[in-house]
Amino acid sequence: MTRTIRLLISCPDRPGIVAGVAQFLFEAGANIVRSDQYTTDPSGGTFFMRVEFAIDEARAGGLAERFGLALAEPFRMTWRMWDAAERKRIAILVSRYDHCLLDLLWRWRRGDLEAEVVMVISNHPDLREQVESFGLAYHHVPVTRETKAEAEAGALGLLEGHCDLVVLARYMQILSGDFLARARVPVINIHHSFLPAFAGASPYEQAKQRGVKLIGATAHYVSEELDAGPIIEQDVIRVSHRDDVAALTHSGADIERAVLARAVQSHCQDRVLRHGNTTVVF
Repeated sequence: MTRTIRLLISCPDRPGIVAGVAQFLFEAGANIVRSDQYTTDPSGGTFFMRVEFAIDEARAGGLAERFGLALAEPFRMTWRMWDAAERKRIAILVSRYDHCLLDLLWRWRRGDLEAEVVMVISNHPDLREQVESFGLAYHHVPVTRETKAEAEAGALGLLEGHCDLVVLARYMQILSGDFLARARVPVINIHHSFLPAFAGASPYEQAKQRGVKLIGATAHYVSEELDAGPIIEQDVIRVSHRDDVAALTHSGADIERAVLARAVQSHCQDRVLRHGNTTVVF
């Protein structure tokens, strides 16, 4: 049997990286089916590479260990390998807005999302019936200002060992730094503005007050700083002075759905490499 494996690399740029990777995979009996690379600066910059390769099951054993010794250490690489047949497990956190959640679940049920949704956690009970209609577990974990630490601990208990990615599909709670550290998996959020414009609460209201002619949405990795994590995907739509806040919210919902779905898909297909507070998306 043949396996398709994805290799992601970032390291200080220098001559010989591509040749070294190609030679290693050739000698391992692999066939490169796709390769993308980018450097921030050929003289002293950071080099990024994504390679998909096919390899016979019998030759795949110990491949990661051999790669680490042969190339990762000499080239000072940050790297990971992922078997494309192993779908990433997603846990979705949501509050009361359902549009991003239901869009992801619909794509997942159709097989259009290259991932496996394993649970939904919400601080409200409102969406239980809709989620359970997809055959998924729905966990209601209420959050108040006084019980925030306990609620986060409860959510972490549900997540531990059961997911590879957490998606905030309009989860209207700010996650603490402790939660992010203990989750030990990436967290992707959808924010309903074209960041860095209108970060924080009520971005559609802010947009109306400023009279902007474009509104947008931003999917980003979550960091301790509110709405400031590395951006994965963005999009915009044109609006006019005639649009009130309700109209902006309605138009923006379509952008939010599409942007979040594209970001989650890119992450699950191992197309995103983080670089400081930015990303490279192949």
